[in-house]
Amino acid sequence: MTDSSRHVACVGGIVYDPVGRLLLVRRANDPGRGLWSVPGGRVEPGEDDHTAVVRELFEETGLTVRPGALAGVVVRGPFHIADYHCELAPSSIAVPRPGDDAADARFVDLAAFARLPLVDGLTEVLRGWDALPRS
Repeated sequence: MTDSSRHVACVGGIVYDPVGRLLLVRRANDPGRGLWSVPGGRVEPGEDDHTAVVRELFEETGLTVRPGALAGVVVRGPFHIADYHCELAPSSIAVPRPGDDAADARFVDLAAFARLPLVDGLTEVLRGWDALPRS
């Protein structure tokens, strides 16, 4: 059992484009600088998880999303990360653009996903949640 007062609350978004490619960002800062992961970040004071997911994904990718169900939770060091399935909002731009803490942002298919340097454990976690790229 984890004591949430000792952890930094974070969120992430699992987003697919219309052909089933998964949205990833290359982290510009530590932890994981230079590695690819799902976009997300810290929950700010006064935010609920869904508000934080919308803000973080917009800041990191320029995309507007609608969060849905919780995919799962990962604890990495001091970070308690709740990852949510998200849909692109109809008004969202079609191509992600990196911003904020992201050095790059793109939708990737399964072949590209397998070639990228990923944050530790990402493949296993996404596989367990049935959330790998669908194309």
